Amino acid sequence: MTEATANIGVVGLAAMGSNLARNLARHGNTVALFNRHYERTEKLIEDHGDDGNFVPAKTIEEFVASLTKPRTAIIMVKAGAPTDATIEALADAMDPGDIIVDGGNSYFKDTIRREKDIRARGLHFVGCGVSGGEEGALNGPSLMPGGTDESWKTLGPILKSIAAQAEGEPCVTHIGENGAGHFVKMVHNGIEYADMQLIAESYDIMRRGMGMTPDEIGDVFEAWNKTELNSYLIEITADLLHEKDKKTGKPLVDIIVDHAGMKGTGTWTVQTALELGTPVTVVAEGVFARGLSDQTELRAGAAEQNLSGPDGTIEFANDEERKAFINDIRQAMYASKIVAYAQGFNEINDGAKEYGWDIDLAAVARIWRGGCIIRAQFLNVVSDAFESGEANVSLLFASYFKDAIERCQGSWRRVVAKTMSCGIPAPVFATSLSYYDALRSKRLPACLIQSQRDFFGAHTYGRVDEPGTFHTLWAEPGRPEEKMSD
Repeated sequence: MTEATANIGVVGLAAMGSNLARNLARHGNTVALFNRHYERTEKLIEDHGDDGNFVPAKTIEEFVASLTKPRTAIIMVKAGAPTDATIEALADAMDPGDIIVDGGNSYFKDTIRREKDIRARGLHFVGCGVSGGEEGALNGPSLMPGGTDESWKTLGPILKSIAAQAEGEPCVTHIGENGAGHFVKMVHNGIEYADMQLIAESYDIMRRGMGMTPDEIGDVFEAWNKTELNSYLIEITADLLHEKDKKTGKPLVDIIVDHAGMKGTGTWTVQTALELGTPVTVVAEGVFARGLSDQTELRAGAAEQNLSGPDGTIEFANDEERKAFINDIRQAMYASKIVAYAQGFNEINDGAKEYGWDIDLAAVARIWRGGCIIRAQFLNVVSDAFESGEANVSLLFASYFKDAIERCQGSWRRVVAKTMSCGIPAPVFATSLSYYDALRSKRLPACLIQSQRDFFGAHTYGRVDEPGTFHTLWAEPGRPEEKMSD
């Protein structure tokens, strides 16, 4: 009979699962291991057995038997049907009170469904966002677990032992019930899409519009990483732009095909925002930009059509003007980044209201300071803004960010105007500024849209001068107005 010695187990030993298991073992946990193909388990033990205490298992039953109670197993398998199959196999072998953790990028609605089903069987189910990629899984990720308070009592100390550290604090917190953890991870990834597209647009302006080399642009990003833009993505961008292709000696970025892939979390972020009625225009443009990059036939057809427009060249009177515009790009990126985060946190807040979660936005900002892909210096200030209550309605209303937008606004507008006039696509820069201007507007043209809806569909409207709901009888003589409700 297998002796129960492991306090945590990992199912699925591909790159992420293997690295997470090693991280757990390095931090004093005894880790049970199971993979559908045992050869992968053997390879992990052979290559990294000295990382700590591992307990390999050939079957799910043997794996579960090796876990101490409450048995806790982290699933690191492909989202969808493989995850469901693994959950079912574990649940069949476990006892009431045991804990199943899904550490994959699962859709939060799937997590809500799974948690309900597993809870009915007397077990705990935790959807846990894991950010940081393979490196983070090994050296310290940012972790976003959902689940019950009871499961957090067991899981919390284990996750804290392996999470990234930021200013002495582990980058993990209990996000909320059922799907809350995967919801927050989904939005994190959505913000990541926006961040990456902003960086790409900044690169494109300098490369295409200003004729700069990748090395020169890499130097710019390196300098920017010492400013308020300090972040993991800016850091690796500088590194990537200095990289040379081993075969040709050319800049690697010039050799890579300009098709950007995506796995679904950005799309989910936008779809969910549409369901909630939450504008996440910056994330949406980041997703659509990747989609357009992959429209091979459409882009080839456009090239054959030789569509008219400016050639993308930005002219400067002198070198000082040129340097000033590079600084404009930096400030425009910072302003747009603030909008992206503001929209992302609004979606988290609206999602929490819709699904009954109590999510601490300040805590979310704190755990994103380390380990995750969007880790950035300014998340300290984001956390402070939510802690103080200044950002409860919008991050843009917090004094620090309000002042930052005021400082950056001139640069922001110059960059958007210049790119539009010169024919350089900058959808995220443009939509972030449009969103900001829409918030500033005391009156939006939605009044006309609603009147159109009432005209063709009797959808009613409100009046600015009295309460109630109204409808104009557009087909009647004189077009009388009816009050439909108080």
